Amino acid sequence: MPAERLQKIIAAAGIASRRKAEELITSGLVSVNGQTVTELGSKADLEVDRIKVNGKVLSGPERHVYLLLHKPKGYVTTVTDPEGRPTVLDLLRGVTARVYPIGRLDYLSEGLLLLTNDGELAQKLTHASSHVPKTYLVKISGKPTEEQIEKLRRGILLPGKRSPLKTPAGQEPKAGSWRRSTAVRTAPARIKLLREAANPWYEITLFEGRNRQIRRMFEEIEHHVEKIKRVRYGALQLDVEPGKFRHLTAREVAQLKSAASERRASPPPVKEVINETERKVYRRRSGLPGNSEKQIPRRLKSARDDKDQGSVASSARSQQVPPLGLKSSVGMTNNDVETKVLGRDDTSTGYNGSSIRQDDPSKSQGNKAKVLGDISTSRRERSKSGDGRSKNRNRNRIRG
Repeated sequence: MPAERLQKIIAAAGIASRRKAEELITSGLVSVNGQTVTELGSKADLEVDRIKVNGKVLSGPERHVYLLLHKPKGYVTTVTDPEGRPTVLDLLRGVTARVYPIGRLDYLSEGLLLLTNDGELAQKLTHASSHVPKTYLVKISGKPTEEQIEKLRRGILLPGKRSPLKTPAGQEPKAGSWRRSTAVRTAPARIKLLREAANPWYEITLFEGRNRQIRRMFEEIEHHVEKIKRVRYGALQLDVEPGKFRHLTAREVAQLKSAASERRASPPPVKEVINETERKVYRRRSGLPGNSEKQIPRRLKSARDDKDQGSVASSARSQQVPPLGLKSSVGMTNNDVETKVLGRDDTSTGYNGSSIRQDDPSKSQGNKAKVLGDISTSRRERSKSGDGRSKNRNRNRIRG
């Protein structure tokens, strides 16, 4: 058996989580072959080395346990709660293994919740790239329009929010200890109307797991969520009574592991949408008009502006010359300008009204060169003419 990090061995044995195991190591409560180890990252082999935690010999890794629980309302999806509220672990009577929930259901939500001590599977299922489908029954206050529901199906922008940083129990939070999340766009979701009513029921399938995602999605279309119940997680279905649990079968565990191993494409980045939202917020707070682009700080400039510098439209705007076929600020196209200056029309006539076939480039180029030469000649003749303007300029230079 290859050597592994001590905190991973301790967590696999069911003694504590990896974070708690690190605290045990740094506190000097872990020894390997009689020598106390306090350095994180130290490795050992459980089959060869004798590991003790707080004076007790560490046995091999515990057997993996996989549970399906019907979480009722009024329970917190966590191992311990500093506020003293009941947790989902209080419902697991007779389970001696140290299990923890996979994902979360908030305090007022109910339904299917998975618990395990298999850290590798839990990490894969909660990773952003897994996209295991999760289905919910949702009751909405008020009746959304079909346009609003379609907006949720395509994906909606959830604004950033502020949340307090976690502080150890018994300590007062520090001033300014807030964490601000960035705005994100939700991935496309499946939404189906189940019951038509003043407060309708919907079946919603998500392929990602964001904090309070369904409630925040409907808040964006100004509707309150009254009830949420998760009924499916991948291939698993809710089939136990509220507050009850059961062990998963070997086949169900294999299905979960197969679903967790799949890697699907993530939703496209929405940096441009987020930057556009920041622009609007900045303009509103600063009292700027909607088109005050040059007054916005550089840090709020969208990456899209830099990306489009090489495009035809951006280069045309910067040079104040419209691209071919586009109207300029004076209502003329490039073809109009060329016709005005060089006598060209857009049909079969060439420069100076001469009849030239458009598929004969040699004649067109020759005629164009001739016209340009005529223009240069006329300019030289005007400079030599006796209109007196150039002579007067020369006299003024001599006098000066």
